[in-house]
Amino acid sequence: VVDADGRSVPFEALYGEQKAIVVFVRNFLCYTCKEYVEDLAKVPKAFLQEANVRLIVIGQSSYHHIKPFCSLTGYTHEMYVDPQREIYRTLGMKRGEGNNVSGILRFCLVRSPHVKSNTFLGSIRSVWRAMTGPAFDFQGDPAQQGGALILGPGNEVHFLHLDNNRLDHVPINTVLQLAGVKTLNFTNKPQIIDV
Repeated sequence: VVDADGRSVPFEALYGEQKAIVVFVRNFLCYTCKEYVEDLAKVPKAFLQEANVRLIVIGQSSYHHIKPFCSLTGYTHEMYVDPQREIYRTLGMKRGEGNNVSGILRFCLVRSPHVKSNTFLGSIRSVWRAMTGPAFDFQGDPAQQGGALILGPGNEVHFLHLDNNRLDHVPINTVLQLAGVKTLNFTNKPQIIDV
């Protein structure tokens, strides 16, 4: 993987010494990925430090897109890219939304709790960001799906989820809980307290 400054880092180094939540995103223009990472940005560093867990996002574009994406989403945890999608392929991450009936039904029924935009407006915003960016660039393969893992320390795999479509993200609290990290409230609704 490559960091925001263009330095190569062995993938194994991300989870070799401590447990890590590793989230692979489709691409940095994907509106569902943007909104998911915006919620990942809300995870306090103190929660991660207390559980001795790293939170890492990996995209599949050029490393030049990392800093602008972090700025856009407010994400301050670790982020890398796999520009050749080698790790995506090694882990068996899917391409496309699925062309069979069960895949289409799953796309229609499964909705990430972290995605606030509807498909039409979210897609328009993604295309607009691509068109108005410094170089018309989809910042990765738009057909690539992502996933989430909990790895380490060492070669231990605690959890693996490969997304079937753009809305098939694992709820962040599920991943945090499985990694032993405190969970948080991601709803934007005000809480009503009865007295």
